[in-house]
Amino acid sequence: MEFISDLQGTPPSPSPLSGRDCLTLAEFDPAEIALILDEALRIKTLQRSRIPYRPLRGRTLAMVFQKPSNRTRVSFEVGMYQLGGHALHLSPEEIQIGKRETPSDTGRVLARYIDAIMVRTFDHGDLEELAGAADVPVINGLSDAHHPCQALADLLTVREEFGGLEGEKIAYVGDGNNVAHSLAIACALTGAGLTIAHPEGHGPDEEVVRLAGKLGAAPRLTEDPSEAANGARVIYTDVWASMGQEAEAAERKEKFAPYQVDEELMGLAAEDAIFLHCLPAHRGEEVTAGVIDGPRSRVFDQAENRLHAQKALLYLLLG
Repeated sequence: MEFISDLQGTPPSPSPLSGRDCLTLAEFDPAEIALILDEALRIKTLQRSRIPYRPLRGRTLAMVFQKPSNRTRVSFEVGMYQLGGHALHLSPEEIQIGKRETPSDTGRVLARYIDAIMVRTFDHGDLEELAGAADVPVINGLSDAHHPCQALADLLTVREEFGGLEGEKIAYVGDGNNVAHSLAIACALTGAGLTIAHPEGHGPDEEVVRLAGKLGAAPRLTEDPSEAANGARVIYTDVWASMGQEAEAAERKEKFAPYQVDEELMGLAAEDAIFLHCLPAHRGEEVTAGVIDGPRSRVFDQAENRLHAQKALLYLLLG
């Protein structure tokens, strides 16, 4: 699939993704995921070449935050600005989804004012209800169930490193959380092979595993991190206790200790393997400083790619 746009910012012929939502990545087919990544690489090249590119002039993105953010807020706000539009930050104090008003009412009202909505929240059900009521594109900036924008950045980073995605062996080591869920869907749609190594009782949701199987291939599950890392070209991990799980941090630290990504585990991977982490990272817990700050680490390239992947997504959904 090829998508050609005007570099000076004139809206192109309707994007094939125009008006769509991005809640899990399962809304897209493999060709559409490839289109998003193609656009991300093109937009990244334009930015680095300092070529003016403002296709979203006059457009506004509402950014609804029920969870604190660093990368999500900055990458979406800067991305929208670089595309010529405007981003409006709405804090938990300003919009309390499901408390002051229903998610559907929030969606209906915001859709009367703006062109797209990005939501970073806890309950994925609230996100789905809001998206169902809003008649503008809704993007999941993170929910407890899925983190699709992170997965797009992950795919972009792997594709840049190795030239493609199909057949690449990716090992995710740690908690089967929202990052693991979106990575499973992303790998299924692109033909990458994913193995998830997790402690007992902390695997990915069974429904997500089944969904990945329907979209392409389900991730392989194991409780042995060495098995997952053996021969992998990508080793990926995340924090052991996510936001909202602080009360479990001490218990998780003990249970997840064997799943630390250290130099020994990286030594089992392919010679050209890279290390990924969605950040923020806790050195000395899920990863050693020697790995995350070492020559195999691509975590800051990965963090930068949130910007480019999200710009492509905004452009295509609003095109």
